[in-house]
Amino acid sequence: MDIMTILREDYVKFPIDQSYQIYDRDVYFQDPLSKFRGLDRYKKTIEFIQTWFKDPHLELYEIDRLEQSIVTRWSLSWNTPLPWYPRIEITGKSEMLLNEAELIISHIDYWDCAPLDVLKQHFKSGVRL
Repeated sequence: MDIMTILREDYVKFPIDQSYQIYDRDVYFQDPLSKFRGLDRYKKTIEFIQTWFKDPHLELYEIDRLEQSIVTRWSLSWNTPLPWYPRIEITGKSEMLLNEAELIISHIDYWDCAPLDVLKQHFKSGVRL
C-alpha cells in the first residue's frame, strides 16, 4: 500500500491504530504548541490525544503530493474533559517530508488560528457553571 493511501486511512481512524511504520524513527514534529524529534515521542503525543480528548475527530479535506512532500488540509475536533465538555475545533494543514525510503522524516502542523483562540473556545457561551 502506498503512503498516500495509508495516510488517508489513518486520518479516518485517528487517533486509533495509526500506521507508525510510515515514520522515520528520528521524525521531526512541530505544531504551534510543541516541537520534538523521535517516533517514540510522536506515539506518546497521539496516545495523549487518545487518552485525554473525548470523541476526537480528524477530517481530511485535501491531500497532495509533490515529489518528496505531502501537504494535507484538515479539521480536528474533540470534547475537552471539563465539566461542560466544550467541543473544540482547529483547522489547519500539515506538511510532511519523505526520505528516499518513503518514510516521513518531518511533520509540521500549521493551525489556522492562534493557540489563544483554541483556549478561548473552552469558555464560549453555553458554559455550565
